[in-house]
Amino acid sequence: MSHLSHLLLYPMALHVALATVLYMLLTAVRAPSVWGIGRSADGSNPWAALERRVSANLSNQFEWPLFFYAACLVLWQLQAVDGVQLALAWVFIAGRVAHSVVQVGTTNVRLRGLVFTINFLAVLGMWGWLVAGQSGLVGR
Repeated sequence: MSHLSHLLLYPMALHVALATVLYMLLTAVRAPSVWGIGRSADGSNPWAALERRVSANLSNQFEWPLFFYAACLVLWQLQAVDGVQLALAWVFIAGRVAHSVVQVGTTNVRLRGLVFTINFLAVLGMWGWLVAGQSGLVGR
């Protein structure tokens, strides 16, 4: 195994932690609807708009990140983790955190699209670098 392979676990674990925080937040904002805790005087959920954004963001954690995890597992199996791959993995995680903050904290779709682009390009870069490395286009 590449001497850097174990370092790929940290960005992966941080993404799991992000999803965990989102699950906890979703539980809290659903409490008025599910358990009646914190319900408005009229019986509505004062967090309904936030609940939709948190739920959507949590769903997003299982879409494009699938390709991140696939790249990580292939890299690990091939012992092909290098500094470029690690940097791209951390860029992906930074982009995921930024995307969550923007999607949950605002309704700015344009900004959300821009920060998603960070995640998107980082994973494409991981796959491109992986394929280039395995085909001999870049030296390791």
